[in-house]
Amino acid sequence: MWNRIIVAGWLVVAGLAQAQIQEQRAPKPLLPSPPVAPPLMVVTGAEQPVRLQSLKVDAALRGSMAQTTLRMVFFNPNRRPLEGKLQFPLLPGQQISAFALDLEGKMRAAVPVEKARGRQILEAVERTRIDPALLEQTQGNNFQLRVFPIPAQGTRTVELTYTETLDREGPNLAYRLPLAYGELEQGVALHVSVAGEAPPQASGNIGGIVFERSGDGYQAQLTRATYSASGVLKLLVPSVVAPQTYVQQFGGETYFLAEMPASTQRTPRPLPRVVGLLWDSSGSGAQRQHDAELVELDRYFKALGNAEVRLTRLRDRADAVQRFRIVNGDWQALRKSLQDTVYDGASALADWQPQAEVNEYLLVSDGLMNYGAKQFPQLSSRQRLYVLNSAVSADTARLSALAERNGGQLVTVQADRPGAAAGMLLTDGLQVRLVSARGATDVLIHDDDAPLGMLRVSGKLIAPAAELKLELLKQDRATPLLIEVAANAPSHPLAARTWAGYKLNQLEADYELHRAAIRRLGTQFSMPTRETSLLVLDRLEDYVRYDVQPPAELQAAFDALKRMRGGELTLRRTNQLERVVQQFQRKLAWWEGNHPTPTPYPVYRESKLTRVEVTGRSNGADKAVNELAMRSAPPAPSALSAPLAPPSAPPAPPAPAPQPLSYASGVVQRAPGPVVIASAADRHMRPAAEPVQPPGEITVSLKRWDANASYLARMKAARPDQLYAIYLDERPSYLNSSAFYIDVADQLLARGQRDLALRVLSNLAEMDLENRQVLRILGYRLLQAGQPELAIPVFEKVRELAEEEPQSFRDLGLAYAAAGRAQQAIDQLYEVAIRPWDGRFAEIELIALADMNAIIAAPGKVRLDTSRIDPRLLKNMPLDMRVVLSWDADNADMDLWVTDPTGERCYYGHRFTEQGGRLSVDFTGGYGPEEFSLRHAMPGKYKVEANFFGSQQQVVAGATTLQLKLTSGFGRAGARDQMVALRLSGRGETVLVGEFEVK
Repeated sequence: MWNRIIVAGWLVVAGLAQAQIQEQRAPKPLLPSPPVAPPLMVVTGAEQPVRLQSLKVDAALRGSMAQTTLRMVFFNPNRRPLEGKLQFPLLPGQQISAFALDLEGKMRAAVPVEKARGRQILEAVERTRIDPALLEQTQGNNFQLRVFPIPAQGTRTVELTYTETLDREGPNLAYRLPLAYGELEQGVALHVSVAGEAPPQASGNIGGIVFERSGDGYQAQLTRATYSASGVLKLLVPSVVAPQTYVQQFGGETYFLAEMPASTQRTPRPLPRVVGLLWDSSGSGAQRQHDAELVELDRYFKALGNAEVRLTRLRDRADAVQRFRIVNGDWQALRKSLQDTVYDGASALADWQPQAEVNEYLLVSDGLMNYGAKQFPQLSSRQRLYVLNSAVSADTARLSALAERNGGQLVTVQADRPGAAAGMLLTDGLQVRLVSARGATDVLIHDDDAPLGMLRVSGKLIAPAAELKLELLKQDRATPLLIEVAANAPSHPLAARTWAGYKLNQLEADYELHRAAIRRLGTQFSMPTRETSLLVLDRLEDYVRYDVQPPAELQAAFDALKRMRGGELTLRRTNQLERVVQQFQRKLAWWEGNHPTPTPYPVYRESKLTRVEVTGRSNGADKAVNELAMRSAPPAPSALSAPLAPPSAPPAPPAPAPQPLSYASGVVQRAPGPVVIASAADRHMRPAAEPVQPPGEITVSLKRWDANASYLARMKAARPDQLYAIYLDERPSYLNSSAFYIDVADQLLARGQRDLALRVLSNLAEMDLENRQVLRILGYRLLQAGQPELAIPVFEKVRELAEEEPQSFRDLGLAYAAAGRAQQAIDQLYEVAIRPWDGRFAEIELIALADMNAIIAAPGKVRLDTSRIDPRLLKNMPLDMRVVLSWDADNADMDLWVTDPTGERCYYGHRFTEQGGRLSVDFTGGYGPEEFSLRHAMPGKYKVEANFFGSQQQVVAGATTLQLKLTSGFGRAGARDQMVALRLSGRGETVLVGEFEVK
């Protein structure tokens, strides 16, 4: 294992700048908003801070748009390599256009890759300690850059390019360059070019910027050997007053961009009598500027005079509608209610129903929808939707698209411009409609900037010249507008990307329906989107191995190497099924009673060493793992378990090969005769052949997890009606602890406050943007709480984030099964069996097949379609007892131990027991599951324990969350499941999970 420190920070690339490095996962959005001008970059807990050593800025302004490239050199003075993570939001109108990383002294450009694959590749390559980097969009306008490594006592150079539209200030356009980088020991270099006839006016504290005429514009260069400053450099560029058209050749097509000054005058509009106020009260809603929002609502309601307001608070589920009367502009009762809002829970912003009597809906939110599976409601043609957003981190693209689709618009609340948002709500501005387009296609109109005096139209030319007929709508009056575009118009380097940005915003309104279109767009224009990321790899063979198109300079070598290795992936996929069939046949032989001879028991060694792989999966051969070679038995049993034998005891003599077990009147007997493996024709389901219930009564006692945190002591001593208030009082101290929310939810559930428990639990969806470990915990706990329909969209998100991990498919399949959606369940579980996985996921195919076959064999009214399933894998194997252990931490080694009534323990070094118990192959690389199976259980007590052997990564919340599912009568009618979740805090810890008794 190599040392890893998470380097996290914020960089708001217009108006704000921050680069903060910290030794923990960077949670969002429950943390307070980042400061505007942070000091030096720091590494919390590291010996010395990682520093931004130097900065080079190249900015180009043309028309009303700008492109900025930041080249940042980070220096790590520590004696260990660090993994870098930089999180940052973009403001409306900004877009990442390129990213590069230094490799072997040169900058290597990132290439687009499907988002899930990008994360998969990054983590796989990191395990080999090779240099990767990934830039991805998380939620809304939030982005994350991951770089490994920043070498010990060395530097790493990152180059980031973004484009933006410029704001208007009077007759000028304003460009702002953030300079809040603190002290740079090797200084800053700045180059700015501006197209136009008049020089820009510069202001800011960097000083000494002089623009000189160059070509069709002006240029300025400035270098500082050392630099220590903060603030913003602002350039004012005279705005054009005449329409401008530009073109750009890109990807074999001609894109055009037309910019026209527009009237900023707005006119009063008819105001509603009944307003629906949708107030985002989720955890992330706490980060909005509430005082600024209330200032705008005060002007809005006073203008309404007399009206009815129907308030709906949106969290993990919508609260009941509350009604308020506004009389002569007095809205104090509503105002106090909003001020008293408790911000808690996930963001299910689509969980509400429009009411026909409402004239206009006002949604106040950051738009970060992260919970539930509902689609945002569509309003009737008589209703409008306006959206107010005051948060820096927000899904502005979705919010804008939703508002426009429902006849309204997105309005940004700015604390330094009180009343501006209310003015937008109370008036109508310019609206533009395309009448016809001759010689052009895919025409998009962007009138969001019309209030700033600029209207933009973009599209593709399909003829040497194009003619666009538009109508400018204002107060139901239409004014015609003709735009002519020629293929020989001046070139603009951002014309194509501008069109791509507008197209992306259009698709964002119904993201779930347009995922493929968004993916194609991000790939074509190398943009990070919800579906695409930007990836840099070090080695050519990694581009070939993961089938990622490399940068142009590597293309020829890539093509040559790919031709040599083209058949490897096909061979691997072909061999996967045959390998699984062989494993399945061996398990079936065990189930029929022909299980291997147990090893001498017990065997103790000093330490658990590395396993020996006989063959690997990469070549398609069956992977045989010698489970006993160079490995020890588990540590001595805990105090809760009966000792098996002293460590110094000599090994027991080998036991004779056991015969198949059978039951007769509850007594274990030996069944004579050989065991025959069933043919393929006999392997279909025959559930009637098994008894309906286990032969003996099985009672289960699982140990409920009981943490010893101080907040739990308060809650246990309190009355039920005080629990939620105590939670709110303690929450500021535990904002980033998944354990806190889990513990509180358990207390609320145990005291009968189910709805509040689910709300508290849903905060896990808000904690960290797209953290699949946290989301898995949330999904497991929702299943444990009997809420599979809530768990399904959580696990669907996990599958989207981590398609390279088989657990993503198995978890979703089990959630479908719990919700009664059996066909979807078996389809997901079969994916686990037929897809080739990394070798660290040993035997998970067999565990998923056991789940799948039990679902198929279960009695049901709907006949399931199993036509796509290989018939050799269709065989239910009912069990008296099945125990499955899984956990939330990747690259972690948990061990499942089961001790039977004779004292024989089944564990990773003793996988087959005398009475026929079977433990799956040891999972040492993360998540599990590990499975204990017992077809015929002898009478007596059994103990189930879990041991935390070790971890190669920092776990989610200082402890690893375990999920254990114990099923009696597995695969039979009347099977009973019990689930328990608990946590292990560190290596070597062992806990008694529970006991079960066969009578």
